[in-house]
Amino acid sequence: MTDEIKQAIPAAYRGIAVATEKAGFTMASDPLTGSLLRTLAASKPQGSFLELGTGTGLSTSWILSGMDQKSSLVSLDNDETLIGIAADFLDHDSRLQLVCSDGEEWLLANSSLQFDYIFADTWHGKYLMLDDVLAMLKPGGLYIIDDMLPQPNWPEGHHLKALRLVEALEKNDSLLLTKQTWSTGIVVATKKAG
Repeated sequence: MTDEIKQAIPAAYRGIAVATEKAGFTMASDPLTGSLLRTLAASKPQGSFLELGTGTGLSTSWILSGMDQKSSLVSLDNDETLIGIAADFLDHDSRLQLVCSDGEEWLLANSSLQFDYIFADTWHGKYLMLDDVLAMLKPGGLYIIDDMLPQPNWPEGHHLKALRLVEALEKNDSLLLTKQTWSTGIVVATKKAG
């Protein structure tokens, strides 16, 4: 067995990857992470999905490729240029709602929404407002984060933030989680019922 992805990549992925490189964006999710996001998305038929940190839409394309036609995805980013790239390639998909907004403002305004699947790939929902985002997760829902292993683009001292985040998740009695030292370091948590 190898880490090689042998199944088809999302149709829009290559175009987004080229546009991402041209834009100089270097914080995109790893393709292995994308493959896992797609696989987990397929486990939530008619699901309500939230992605915090659209970036250019690379991970968004993977999530969409795993979702069924009755599912919906809200993907949020505060960078108009980056989310514009995602829109160029993915906006035709009626299951997707791209939102350009400050993370804190959007989360506070939409705190009553509930999701079956949350991929937190930005500060809000990961290092900021973690409890608020976990409150938006339905019982049985999946909370997914990546970049938990040291990355070359991490600022000095960031590894301590990552360690504290994982410790907080481990101490959260409402979650069951698995830490994977694979790809860029992934944590998948499920919210317990009751």
